Amino acid sequence: MKSYDIIFFDLDDTLFDFRSAQQAAFSKVFEQYKLNDIEQYEKSYRSISKVLWRDLENGLISLSKLGSERFRRLFVEHELELDDVTFNQDYLKFLGEQTHLVQGAEKVIKELSHKRLAAITNGFTDVQISRINKSPLVGRFEHILISEATGFQKPQAGIFDVAFEKMKITNKAKVLMVGDSLTSDMQGGLNYGIDTCWFNPNAVENLSSIKPTYEVNHLEGLLDIVK
Repeated sequence: MKSYDIIFFDLDDTLFDFRSAQQAAFSKVFEQYKLNDIEQYEKSYRSISKVLWRDLENGLISLSKLGSERFRRLFVEHELELDDVTFNQDYLKFLGEQTHLVQGAEKVIKELSHKRLAAITNGFTDVQISRINKSPLVGRFEHILISEATGFQKPQAGIFDVAFEKMKITNKAKVLMVGDSLTSDMQGGLNYGIDTCWFNPNAVENLSSIKPTYEVNHLEGLLDIVK
């Protein structure tokens, strides 16, 4: 087993339970606007958001545009006369308050405290920083690299360039990227020449050409790889 000194962690759906956070924030913002049938809207939103986040990975849309565009499409689909920009701002405010963690996340981060840890995540800076600061993960990362702040998103090499520069990393062989997304985390790490660990809690079959170095179904499995 190789020895890793530096671990890059994705945040959403790797350390943070994003599905729970999204549901909570979605419910709060729709309640604020006194809208019913939240389940109906949420189902449509998830489909729209999935497409847009994939477009972001492929460089087809900017993060700033994505935020309001997902709600614009939702409102058009359901014939709601609401301002998508303001609605998105309110949604992000509620999202930043959510600190739901994936099972085992706090334990894994604590047990790896002797390693150099960094968070590398796609998303909105204020939201991600707020969630980390309100969670048990506060103070655990040497650096937090967020796509909005760096100007690059995984799988782009630029966000890894920033991480390597900030952490003064010279040996790629000592770095491991951990994340749930094959197309973002795993592809980004592989393209950059670092080892990767795919967190696959639902044991989804990998039918893609992307081949992670390791795969774990429980976060605790990471400890057997890096300790």
